[in-house]
Amino acid sequence: MSVVQSIRTAAVAAIKSLYNQDIALADVSINVTKPEFQGEYTIVVFPFTKFSRQKPDETAQNIGTWLAAHQPELIAGFNVVKGFLNLDINQDYWTAFLQDNYNNDNIGIQPSNGKRIMVEYSSPNTNKPLHLGHLRNNFLGYSIAEILKANGYEVIKTNLVNDRGIHICKSMLAWQLFAHGDTPASTGIKGDHLVGDYYVKFESVVKEQAEPIIDRVLENDFQDFEGADVEKLTKLVTALHKPEVKADADKTAKIMGDIKEMARNKTEIMQQAKIMLQQWEAGNPEVRHLWETMNSWVYEGFEKTYKRLGIDFDKMYYESDTYLLGKDLVADGLAKGVLFKKEDNSVWIDLTADGLDEKLLLRGDGTSVYMTQDLGTARLKYNDYHMEQSIYVVADEQNYHFKVLQLILEKLGEPSAPGIFHLSYGMVELPHGRMKSREGTVVDADDMAEEMVNTAKEATEKAFQRYNDITEAELQGLYETIGLGAMKFFLLRVDPKKKMIFNPEESIELQGFTGPFIQYAHARIKSILREVGPVEGLENFRYNGELLPLEKELIVLNEQFSGVVAEAHREMSPSVIANYVFQLAQVFNSFYAEKVEGVYTYSVLREENQDKKKLRLQLITLTARTIRQGMKLLGINVPERM
Repeated sequence: MSVVQSIRTAAVAAIKSLYNQDIALADVSINVTKPEFQGEYTIVVFPFTKFSRQKPDETAQNIGTWLAAHQPELIAGFNVVKGFLNLDINQDYWTAFLQDNYNNDNIGIQPSNGKRIMVEYSSPNTNKPLHLGHLRNNFLGYSIAEILKANGYEVIKTNLVNDRGIHICKSMLAWQLFAHGDTPASTGIKGDHLVGDYYVKFESVVKEQAEPIIDRVLENDFQDFEGADVEKLTKLVTALHKPEVKADADKTAKIMGDIKEMARNKTEIMQQAKIMLQQWEAGNPEVRHLWETMNSWVYEGFEKTYKRLGIDFDKMYYESDTYLLGKDLVADGLAKGVLFKKEDNSVWIDLTADGLDEKLLLRGDGTSVYMTQDLGTARLKYNDYHMEQSIYVVADEQNYHFKVLQLILEKLGEPSAPGIFHLSYGMVELPHGRMKSREGTVVDADDMAEEMVNTAKEATEKAFQRYNDITEAELQGLYETIGLGAMKFFLLRVDPKKKMIFNPEESIELQGFTGPFIQYAHARIKSILREVGPVEGLENFRYNGELLPLEKELIVLNEQFSGVVAEAHREMSPSVIANYVFQLAQVFNSFYAEKVEGVYTYSVLREENQDKKKLRLQLITLTARTIRQGMKLLGINVPERM
């Protein structure tokens, strides 16, 4: 039981004894005591004044007196400040915690709770390699899965691969037209990169073919269009010449965007891609063979990227297997009267009473839309695993989609509905702005990883003296650990809900809120422990003297780790872990570096008092283990030396 749980339990007993009131543990609000006041934890007593019928200060005084008298093994003393009850925790509690946990490899890890959660993340398209946006998604999904495991859940990590559709056909068609048989083996280009190159090639051809069409449209020449498209374009071009539109750059850009998209869809190469998609859906053997071949190149490339980044999955789902799912759900919904048909035979659901809109679930020709597929996939995943919760790690651009998905599942009576959770996150930009797949300006994940590792190599060689006994292979492993750790930490240290700018140079710095700063604190501790060597009797040692301020602060901070892991789950945010581990590394650095008159206050190596030396050995060993465990929950390795 953590110290906070112990305090809550004691406070509940105090309220029962003093005021004959039964309250829940959750009703006891506990904060870390502010630095300017004495104590480690503070009970907020204001809610209890309705029982005590006393002023807050009097209530706090009475509860504090009861706790000190009845829980002396936990509460050593207290003080009251403006109705807040600040508690001094008995030093024996801290030294007992240190003795029991300094050598605990599972610090912060809870036992199994028997519940199962699925986390779906990555979800790449097979027409291009993973990019910087995928990195935040992958690191976030992996870390949340690890945090859930640490909280006692059985976790299934899944990846739904978007391996079909018009965007896939674009790469396939461009390869057919322009590759001359090139393969990853013949070119030496990683498979996902090769396929991605042809997606960019397709878009460049579309742009080239669309330009004369756009020029004609702007001259009121609509020869490339017919029917309703001509009417729509006439309105767009007319609007474009209105003074109020000319004066508004955003309106002009939107209208031009609509015109360009219509022109793109009329290009020859786009028409060919649409035909290829129809052939794929009809099962054309030649098209299907090309699709399987090019996807296999991409999967091989993805696997190399995932392996380098330390990302894994328990189950792979493929859109080509799931895109027809959901039609049974639509049929059920029609039978129940939850869905309705329009005159063109399309199937819809009316969500206007829920503050949303009408949502198309099946086109008039009977073909599915994305929502249909997602409904069916939700049922498939639930039938496979019967999990309590299904977490979708998807950017905040899809907030509305997942709100609708869960609501439809609820109305259809699907058992998966209550567990649907969209872990929404903000987009990642670089200092120079947003990236665009069509234009080939996306920052490739492999290139970013390589850049980070090379930057780590340069920074390490500049900042540290090389060990004589370290091999080149070990050095390369160290650069990977530091470089990839820096990238992961920087992308995870920000609350997922916030947009962020990834700055590679800032992320690798050894000072500041970075992964390398924390990794170096761990390496420094390991260096001290190597120099000290084994110490006999350490496992049975409990310190009985007075703790110095930073000794106590480090113990208290380490003890909070299990609560931090629980908070990271509640908030669904690895940033909670990142902030905590950074704070722990900071306090250790203060502990390590503090001097009085040129003498290190908390020295381990030079401490002559053997009890103090053992205390500090236990303390830094615990701190190293907590740092390692915290970083592990972020998917980050920590080096033994730097």
